[in-house]
Amino acid sequence: MRLKTLRWVLAAVAIAVLCAGPALAKDETLMMATTTSTDDTGLLPVLADAFKKDTGITLKWVAVGTGKALEHGRNCDVDVLLVHAPAAEKKFVEDGNGVNRTEVMYNDFVLVGPATDPAKVKGKKAGEALAAIAAAKAPFVSRGDDSGTHKKEKALWKSAGMAVPDKDSWYASVGQGMMKTLNIAGERGTYTLVDRGTYIKYADQAGGKPPLVVLVEGDKPLLNQYSVITVNPDNCENTNFKAAEKFREWLASPKGQMLVGDFTLKGKKLFTPNAAK
Repeated sequence: MRLKTLRWVLAAVAIAVLCAGPALAKDETLMMATTTSTDDTGLLPVLADAFKKDTGITLKWVAVGTGKALEHGRNCDVDVLLVHAPAAEKKFVEDGNGVNRTEVMYNDFVLVGPATDPAKVKGKKAGEALAAIAAAKAPFVSRGDDSGTHKKEKALWKSAGMAVPDKDSWYASVGQGMMKTLNIAGERGTYTLVDRGTYIKYADQAGGKPPLVVLVEGDKPLLNQYSVITVNPDNCENTNFKAAEKFREWLASPKGQMLVGDFTLKGKKLFTPNAAK
């Protein structure tokens, strides 16, 4: 009798394992390298939860500057990228490190500083504002980390007809992510460049009364485009290419784009979807 019971138990376990097989097979993990701005704003957990529900794939990520994110892609450390430095991204793809670059959303950069605005930059074009900061030797804090924001800042100094003033005493390169850089600039009462999404989060954390205010915005060069890139499986044989492509297609789909567009903080939209532009 006991032997017969044991056989029934073993049979039941075997059936349970066989039935669970397909579900377990769907429990994949996708590794992504992305920027600190997508993480700091709180967008990524929203996307990860929805992506998991729709596909069964768990999205995990490391949030770093875009330069470091691209390096992770080149080194085959991740499967997919969500980054915001178009020129560097295009070179990454041209060099054979990535495929299927897809623009998915944007916001913009803003130049922030103390309300007293010692360099009188309010309302100026971005390049003109940086030139005014340099002329006044007004303190400026840079991320200095080869991120998309840092790359944009360097391009803006160039548009002002100047080299990056990284040898001048009024210019500080801190090598930190966006939120940490903002907090440092706020503590010191300096100017800095930031993506609008992170600034909205920063202002909210300060109870709506942040030490730094937006002084320069709306200039065309301040557009901040984000794209998804799948790591090239020809270079990285162990990359989870199928899952990466699922994520890229999902984020560019009506569902993914709706989630991006609906993501707000205190009623303020942090990113604008544009995969279907």
